[in-house]
Amino acid sequence: MNDAEPSPPGTARPPEPAWVPEPNPWAPNWAAAPPVPIAPPRNRLWGAVAGVLIVVLTFSLIAATIPRRVDGRAFAAQGADTGRAYGGTGSTSKAKPVPELARNPLLGAGISPGPATCALPDLGRAPEQLKAYYRALADCLEQSWRPALEKANEPTLTATVSVTLPEHSACGDAPTENEAVAYYCGGDTTIYAPTDWMLADAGLNKARHIATIAHEYGHHVQRESGMLSAAADKMTSPNEDSAADKEVVRRIELQANCFGALFLAAVAGSGSISRSLANAAVADYGRANDSDTHGSRAHQLSWAKAGYDGKTTKACDTWSAPVAEVS
Repeated sequence: MNDAEPSPPGTARPPEPAWVPEPNPWAPNWAAAPPVPIAPPRNRLWGAVAGVLIVVLTFSLIAATIPRRVDGRAFAAQGADTGRAYGGTGSTSKAKPVPELARNPLLGAGISPGPATCALPDLGRAPEQLKAYYRALADCLEQSWRPALEKANEPTLTATVSVTLPEHSACGDAPTENEAVAYYCGGDTTIYAPTDWMLADAGLNKARHIATIAHEYGHHVQRESGMLSAAADKMTSPNEDSAADKEVVRRIELQANCFGALFLAAVAGSGSISRSLANAAVADYGRANDSDTHGSRAHQLSWAKAGYDGKTTKACDTWSAPVAEVS
């Protein structure tokens, strides 16, 4: 890398195992107003809900690392931006608020994504069809999140979606198909959602496609707000595999679930995203195995529900949550 400002890490969602839909006891109740049982949040693995988040940060003058592995749907790579430093959450029973994380302007009172009408094209198996679907969804995500980022006086760089897997990107070597189904690279602000991987994991299940892209865009929001940079500065172990580092990664991933659901709450019932489709997408965040880097299956879902029901970014403050709620 050169002496230019380091680029932020990427995050990805791992592939998930074969899954047969089961009755969802709480989803039907969301037809009118979804309940808000703040249970444990959920963990989304790279593809089989046991993926790994790989984050390797390198700079000319500063070297820092953010979780190299994260079970769930986050994949970090080389070229992470550690712009803003902060304290640590440690592994005490109560996390200590830190600048750019718990005290990040984006998590201020009264901030939330704005309404947006997502006009999504038909979802098909052809690469061009997926690309068009994701592009329209990413545009809608940007439209919805822009007011929140502007209110927090944060930048609003455009995130793009690629259905082609690069051998090498601004975040280094790409993960393997066994490690992720999609991932976000902060170095080039791109969500990589390879056609084959996504279809193998989600088929033509709109809820799963939407949930995955919304989660990855949540990492983009974390990048724009400086939270990924702050989290990168917090990593301490050489291989990012210490208990404390994995806790940081879980807070990152569970917040991305919450941000994804927060967007769904803002657009549910308009355009191409009906309330039932939004409910199904939120429920999909609970389709994961327990992970030491993405959190328990219950927490992966509970944090998504916290965002969907809370409707403000403050509801997604995983940084102030006790360790027991991000396990």
